[in-house]
Amino acid sequence: MKLQYDMKKIRTEILIPAAVDQVWEVLLNTSEYPTWNPFIRRFEGDIEKNKKVKISINPPGGSRMNFSPTIIKKENNRELRWLGKLGISGLFDGEHYFILEEVSPAETRLIHGENFSGLLVPFIGLEKTEEGFKLMNEAIKKRFTNGIA
Repeated sequence: MKLQYDMKKIRTEILIPAAVDQVWEVLLNTSEYPTWNPFIRRFEGDIEKNKKVKISINPPGGSRMNFSPTIIKKENNRELRWLGKLGISGLFDGEHYFILEEVSPAETRLIHGENFSGLLVPFIGLEKTEEGFKLMNEAIKKRFTNGIA
């Protein structure tokens, strides 16, 4: 017998006035996250496929959450994905992703989202998480519009 899991998706996107490699560099420079990132407040570990990392997120109006996802994809200047699980697999799993698309040599589309699955999905509201993604996207853009990155 196969269990049927519910699924929810968050997908956001923003245009950033910078080259793809510059945006990629900001995403990978996780030691700087506490200085500018309003959503991912801590990121520790090597961003390499199959490696576990430690992340703390702070959704707007919500409580800080800590988890240890596994990097499942890293394609330089293109895509980064990790998979986090609450407890055992299938309870509440989230596949977080960043996809970079070149719009022009000086402009990048950042697609930032997460696919959630598991038994608890119908019972967990994700509005604050989506708002956190949008705030992070805006903060990345601001690093370039303010000449910080």
